[in-house]
Amino acid sequence: MHIIDKYETRTMATYILGISCYYHDASAALLKDGIIVAATEEERFTRKKHDTSFPMHAILFCLQKERISIDQINVIGFYEKPFLKFERVLHQHLQSFPKSIKTFLSSMPSWIDQKLRIIRTIKKKLKYKGDVLFIPHHLAHAASAFLPSPFESAAIVTLDGVGEWATTTYGVGKETSMQLLKEIHFPHSIGLLYSTITAYLGFSVNNSEYKVMGLAPYGTMDRKRNKYYQRLRSIVDLKDDGSYCFDMSYFVYHYADRMPSKKLCKLLDGPITKKGTEMTQRHKDIAAAVQLVTEDIITTILRHVSIATKNKNLVLAGGVALNSVYNGKILRSTSFKKVWIQPNASDGGTSMGVVQYIYHTLMKNKRTYVLHDAFLGPSFSDDEVRLFLDKHKIKYKQFKTTDELVHATAKLIYQNQVIGWFQGGMEWGPRALGARSILANPCNPQAKELLNSKVKHREKFRPFAPVVCEDDALTYFDCDRPIPEATDFMLMVYPVRKEWQGRIPSVTHVDGSGRLQTVRRFQQPLYYDLIKEFGKHSGIPILINTSFNIRGEPIVCTPYDAFKCMMGTGIDCLIMGNFIIKRNDNKKYAWDSEKYAED
Repeated sequence: MHIIDKYETRTMATYILGISCYYHDASAALLKDGIIVAATEEERFTRKKHDTSFPMHAILFCLQKERISIDQINVIGFYEKPFLKFERVLHQHLQSFPKSIKTFLSSMPSWIDQKLRIIRTIKKKLKYKGDVLFIPHHLAHAASAFLPSPFESAAIVTLDGVGEWATTTYGVGKETSMQLLKEIHFPHSIGLLYSTITAYLGFSVNNSEYKVMGLAPYGTMDRKRNKYYQRLRSIVDLKDDGSYCFDMSYFVYHYADRMPSKKLCKLLDGPITKKGTEMTQRHKDIAAAVQLVTEDIITTILRHVSIATKNKNLVLAGGVALNSVYNGKILRSTSFKKVWIQPNASDGGTSMGVVQYIYHTLMKNKRTYVLHDAFLGPSFSDDEVRLFLDKHKIKYKQFKTTDELVHATAKLIYQNQVIGWFQGGMEWGPRALGARSILANPCNPQAKELLNSKVKHREKFRPFAPVVCEDDALTYFDCDRPIPEATDFMLMVYPVRKEWQGRIPSVTHVDGSGRLQTVRRFQQPLYYDLIKEFGKHSGIPILINTSFNIRGEPIVCTPYDAFKCMMGTGIDCLIMGNFIIKRNDNKKYAWDSEKYAED
């Protein structure tokens, strides 16, 4: 392939830029000689949650972080094949005509103006003169899961809504090669099933599936007693090899601009739930039902894949791989011994997949890089933080040493203060992992209600996550052994050991579980030391860790975002770099978006 051959003889650094956009969670990732040096989502800059637009800000960040120009990029990779996807879109609309005419007409402008002109857009917006490679969507997911994993070989499973045609795939990876062996095609999609129920329950699709996951434990999780499980299971034809298909008479997403059909509403005993409706036991049972059906399908797939590939290592990607409740059951439900999950498993992570696929699989360069942490986004030095604070005359105190910072912050959390924690490079993916986090005392029974009502402004049923040092995790949680690295990315839910559930009530969910994050000191020494120091005060080295944002907004990115979030919520203090900013000290600077406008 001439595009690849001409790079193999270069003696300079090889830079590859990956782009994902125009569906949800637009992102960019930059690879230098096999190492991911920068990766971030467009939403973090535009402040539009799940921003779909061309990721210009994310791309500029990647280039600026590495201090290179677009002329130094060897090749750009895109996360899908637009013409193949357009073929599927045309096929589904023609197959459903005339019922599909409304959605067909509404979708065509974006295809004609944007999606089919991606090469033109890239070259024009970036003033780029090089080559653009298009990687099939699920291959990009697969590459994002296997190539940065710690495994030399592994079984690969990808599960999402839909790519071009595929919705579910499995395959194998060995060293730098990957092969997808089987796939399931649209409209049959485990991801779209979950999204359909998400929409039915009054939540937003491609945004709130995790709310359904959090609601499910309040429902009947017994398959024999949950009538909605039995009904949903009856419309899924699941084979022993993990292949599945739906009775499509219950769905309309393949031709309409909505997901639940009237027939599905009848099956579930009521119309689509209005947004903001209080969840009844029926709603909770339906959430439990779709979670159970999803677990049935994935377990059957994984058991077959284990036999078919004869591999004990598993890697996962695709939006369904963010189902942390099921992830914690994988090693107990299948014969796999180890599992690794891409921290940005949804479409945002595909920009990372394409750069690694091009560099390793197409260019045949050896793998030397493992994604041990996800802190690949924007960071701010103490000088930059001080400049922001001084410019806007914000009152603050600077710690003399990191030990002083750790001691003071741990004491504040123990005293039930809510802390905004802003340190280092921003997280890659949807989970706050201790770079842009809100921290609180898990031993305080009122902490969950306080965070939900005064800080996060979100539904009362949603749980908060515990963060624990990896070497303490087995004391408090019934984890797999060895503890999977996926817990470092907050992608596994495990039972809280019964003797501790009453001691950490604000991170123990209704079913006695917790979606824990584990921290290893080499990843984040300051965060690790803070957790340990809090343990000296409380006797329990665990903190509440939730994302530093309010409902409806992306996680904060800049000092401006962080200060604005604190001043508009019940956060008591902001620990930003080596500085502490207290909300009460700055009350006279009531938040004014124009006064504090970003430079």
